[in-house]
Amino acid sequence: MIELEGVPELIDPVMVAAFEGWNDAGDAASAAVAHLDREWKGEVFAALDAEDYYDFQVNRPTVFLDNGVRKITWPTTRLSVVRVGDVNGKGRKRDLVLVRGIEPSMRWRSFCNEILGFAHELGVEMLVVLGSLLGDTPHTRPVPVSGVTSDADLATRLDLEESRYEGPTGIVGILQEACTHAGVPAVSLWAAVPHYVSQPPNPKASLALLNRLEDLLGISIPLGELSEDARAWQLGVDQLAAEDSEVAEYVQSLEEARDTADLPEASGEAIAREFERYLRRRDPQSGPGVATEGGLTEGRDSSYLRDTASGRTRPPRPVSQESREPRTGDDTAAGPKDTAQDHGPAEDAPDGPDSAGSPGPEDGPESGES
Repeated sequence: MIELEGVPELIDPVMVAAFEGWNDAGDAASAAVAHLDREWKGEVFAALDAEDYYDFQVNRPTVFLDNGVRKITWPTTRLSVVRVGDVNGKGRKRDLVLVRGIEPSMRWRSFCNEILGFAHELGVEMLVVLGSLLGDTPHTRPVPVSGVTSDADLATRLDLEESRYEGPTGIVGILQEACTHAGVPAVSLWAAVPHYVSQPPNPKASLALLNRLEDLLGISIPLGELSEDARAWQLGVDQLAAEDSEVAEYVQSLEEARDTADLPEASGEAIAREFERYLRRRDPQSGPGVATEGGLTEGRDSSYLRDTASGRTRPPRPVSQESREPRTGDDTAAGPKDTAQDHGPAEDAPDGPDSAGSPGPEDGPESGES
């Protein structure tokens, strides 16, 4: 049963969701929603019953002490509400309904119906699902983010790609299709994470997702320390990659492919978007931080490129594109064995990314297993 006691009447609400698991390479998507919840001090008003959707041998509950009293936190999906201003941090207000949880282990259709029930009761105008995938993209370049929808009209109106993906899917793809059948406008934003450095966290990818969300919704998001974290992350990876000539050569090849593919994107429209974001960042009410994905600072450890099994601090020689086969629940097809989660490589999809690693018009690399 859906109970929404204590939730105020919302203003032009949009639901923003992310789920830990296979649709969350580098934890980039779930970290982005967690950032929104933290910066805007969201108040949790509902949580799905963990007993209905999760296998506790896969996603185990945790025990903690609260003033000497033992308590248990169950893996679940929680909803909170935050109120934000317009692109200048003032004027017309709107509300975001944040959905953050773990990809369910079972009963996916019921899970999506419950999320849609909340959306209906709250009068949600659109659902935006964030995801992250593995791709052949260099860590030294801006993170590619693609916007995908199954609604042809929405794709035209918001300048999005219409999904053409076919293959195994995850909860992001299932939820988006459930929205389509229910008549709820839905968009998926996918960030491409370098497959050779896929261990979480990846603040640079989270930052890219938030930048794209700003553009989509016309809001300004306070970044806090996220920009600094992104620069520190890139420094850590730069340092580790520089220690091995093989890795450095591979990264250079990805850079060349990416730069060649991005030449047509250096359009007046793209430049205008970046300039508008820069102006928003100059507004003192927009919150601290600058939406810069590059730059270097000190202070990151060497865990990003470490193979936890062998202790190596670099990936093995990258396998060729032709030798990769799509595998459910096995992320080694996309690169080195240094990932902590299962995230299928985008290049395995029929409409996957190009040689530069940009996500294609698809639901992303998804699997029915979490």
